[in-house]
Amino acid sequence: MANLRDIRRRIKSVKSTSQITKAMQLVAAAKMKKAQDQALAGREYADELNKVLINLEASVGDETHPLLEEREGGKTLMLVISTDKGLCGGLNTNLLKKVREESDENTHFVTVGRKLRTSLAKTKETLVADFEVSDPLPFSEARPIAKFLTDKFLSGDYNRIQVAFTKFVTTLRQDPWVSQLLTIEADTLAEKRSYETYGEETDKEAALAHDYIFEPSPEAVFDKLLPLYINFQVYQMLVEALASEHSSRMVAMKSATDNAEQMVKDLTLEYNKARQAAITSELLEITTAQKAME
Repeated sequence: MANLRDIRRRIKSVKSTSQITKAMQLVAAAKMKKAQDQALAGREYADELNKVLINLEASVGDETHPLLEEREGGKTLMLVISTDKGLCGGLNTNLLKKVREESDENTHFVTVGRKLRTSLAKTKETLVADFEVSDPLPFSEARPIAKFLTDKFLSGDYNRIQVAFTKFVTTLRQDPWVSQLLTIEADTLAEKRSYETYGEETDKEAALAHDYIFEPSPEAVFDKLLPLYINFQVYQMLVEALASEHSSRMVAMKSATDNAEQMVKDLTLEYNKARQAAITSELLEITTAQKAME
């Protein structure tokens, strides 16, 4: 009977675990929906901002803005956006692998999220700064990060700024991604920064067809809009990372719940078999004892 007690104890333990993973699955699903809604809300704004920037670039002409200045060699600063908590499948592992592929000995790091900050610190990488963000994410929390990165670039400390994050594709798929933030390449001004179409290009001809009037001048507006463009990019990447985190955790917890439920079924079957064997054994003992007394 000790074996039956062990099986009952395991069934109870697995059922408790299943309740926890089910609750975590539901929480992650709710948070994922909020993060996705945040990004979708900015889609139209992102597309319109791209159209204005394309027009501005055409109006300004060959004049070089400091954020558009191309630099060769030098050091690279990479913003790495990971998670604070685990239980989200291979999300952080895949992102760390991508970071390793895209970085070299001249790469320094700025981190958002505890998981990869710890991993990078263990391998003695150069960590310049660390930021914490809320969930859900207000746009105001992206500004200090964008300003820090922009200042590091303009000061000449780094010739290239990159961002490593996890791009949300679908609920079941999240891709690790490394995007160049600075220098702003002319071609990237036409890239959409909306949630589900990240990296696709805005129709340049359609954008240039709009007849904008810039006051006080295209150059002045361009100077004001480029920092906003950087802020919005950082914000969008942070939101995509949050949506990817909650989506991956929801899928991982659903898988854990399903596995736990299957384990309960298997243990219940094993328990019934063991119980039936014990009953059969007792009946045989009674029958044998009865025959021996005849």
